[in-house]
Amino acid sequence: MAATDPVAAIGAVVADPSPAAAKPTARSWGVLIVLCGVYVLNFIDRSLLGTLAKPIQDTLHITDGQLGRIGGLYFALFYCFIAIPIGWFADRTSRVNVLSLACAIWSAATSFCGLATSYTQLVAARMMVGFGEAGGVPPSYAIITDSFPPGRRGTALGIYNLGPPIGVALGVAFGASIAAAFNWRDAFVAIGVSGVVVAIGIKLFVREPKQGGLDAQPVTPGKAGFWETCTMFFTHPALMLAALGSGATQFITYGAGNFTALFLMREKGMTLDQIAIWYALVVAIAMSGGMVVSGWVVDKYVHRTKAAYAIVPAASLALAIPFYLGFVWSPSWPLAILLLAGPMFLNYFYLTSSIALVQEEVRPDQRVMSGALLLLVMNFIGLGLGPTYVGAASDYLHAAHPHHSLQIALYTLTPFYLIAIVLFLWLARLLRREDHANRGTAA
Repeated sequence: MAATDPVAAIGAVVADPSPAAAKPTARSWGVLIVLCGVYVLNFIDRSLLGTLAKPIQDTLHITDGQLGRIGGLYFALFYCFIAIPIGWFADRTSRVNVLSLACAIWSAATSFCGLATSYTQLVAARMMVGFGEAGGVPPSYAIITDSFPPGRRGTALGIYNLGPPIGVALGVAFGASIAAAFNWRDAFVAIGVSGVVVAIGIKLFVREPKQGGLDAQPVTPGKAGFWETCTMFFTHPALMLAALGSGATQFITYGAGNFTALFLMREKGMTLDQIAIWYALVVAIAMSGGMVVSGWVVDKYVHRTKAAYAIVPAASLALAIPFYLGFVWSPSWPLAILLLAGPMFLNYFYLTSSIALVQEEVRPDQRVMSGALLLLVMNFIGLGLGPTYVGAASDYLHAAHPHHSLQIALYTLTPFYLIAIVLFLWLARLLRREDHANRGTAA
């Protein structure tokens, strides 16, 4: 598909608000279930490091700062930047094949994490996990978008985004339970081997959908240029504001999330067995509920105004602040767990909104790479810098506050709520202007 102006061309794919929009097929729902299952596995693997931080620290004798770099900067260097060429390649070949191979790579690397006998070996294994996971999410975004018609994609992506909460919950439950009964190494090996089996299942059960086949204005699939798509993404204000707002939010979610189990155990007195039950339940119920509700809310209000893609996450983050502060302050773990349900539910409304906005805005042949660029920006800021910052802050504060250094470090994440809210409100203003301009053109 030729385009003289990539920025102008992205408006070609928009949601069709009419009730005449096509309905998803049974196969579409089946594909969604499989992809959600793969996403679950992705986050089971990713959550193990944070869940088992205490026994890993005890075995390998690593600091909070070193732990933050493993789960943050080192992981993100591969996860974020490798996703770009993978996304470009997947847009031009088979997204299903890329997803299957990526799943096999990150699962094998997860098993290698359990075999690490030094900090350096664990770093190398986690970087390989990041390399594999880089090919997991962007192809899935595009497969789902091309399997569901406009007007249903917010709900579909909301269901797909159940992967992180279910994955984290299962990672906490299985990881902590296996570690408590056997050894933290066994948890990594067992879950990694399971993922290799799942990678084979992807090839058997998921078919490659037609690019742009269900769009309101179907187009002939093309092969967008690498730099064309990069230029389009980074020069489009709405896409960049969505990515930056998401990055500021992820600075909180990954910064706090990678240390929550350690915080609850070291400063609130929880045991691995209690983490496996209560923390897992909060993640499973609250975060999952947030993912489902956010998708429903976006689909409900985006027909009235495109600004809903930004207003919804801004409002949810404002509501989350007092619950987050209460969680960090709480003097006991039962109260901390109860208050944690608030940010677990509200912190993730941004995800479905930003993904749906990006996927709707770009051409079909740019969807995988655009999803990868979104992940590059928001994950490098959030996943790369969030845990790295919290770990470094905890190490820095340890001399003056040896018993509460991690608590104080988590408090310092609060300003990023305000930064994210401002960015999403800025995006809402921009999207309102686009709505008014489009209505004026139509009139």
